[in-house]
Amino acid sequence: MIAYAISDPFTLDFNNLEESLRRFSSKASMILYRDKSNPNYSINAKLFLAKARKYSFDKILLHGDIELAIALKADGVHLRSDQFAFIAVAKENKLFVVVSTHSLQEAKLAQDLGADMVTISPVFSSPNKGKPIGLNILKEVCDNLKIPVIALGGITSQEEIDAIMEQGAAGFASIRYFK
Repeated sequence: MIAYAISDPFTLDFNNLEESLRRFSSKASMILYRDKSNPNYSINAKLFLAKARKYSFDKILLHGDIELAIALKADGVHLRSDQFAFIAVAKENKLFVVVSTHSLQEAKLAQDLGADMVTISPVFSSPNKGKPIGLNILKEVCDNLKIPVIALGGITSQEEIDAIMEQGAAGFASIRYFK
């Protein structure tokens, strides 16, 4: 099972970065550095990658910035649902590509364009993320894709992890589960 930690300013403390990464690594097999509002994202990304490489994450990704991921030699990039056009560029540069999707159609398109993995969200209720798609849509996406499908959105407990795994998900991604 893939356990994909998505960091944000509330779960990742750069004043205690080692401690934060140790906490993440105790539960996560993959990690994403994401901070949508930080003007120092590139500086922090460099530090994040250097420190995160000391832990046993299978993949360390950056959010939405292919050029930065290439420059800093990140394992990959997590693209937003409005960045499908960048999948090919990321793949040409040998990046592992995760794409955020919100429907079966988007997930299929991401797969067809070469994504290595997709997140589908929000599966459960999650703050400011709209109406949950639910477990039935998650199952439909899992049943129709050949690449790993990662459930995202509102996953905060083992019960929710068990429920998404029963639908065929390859794993889960979360912010709050890893805090």
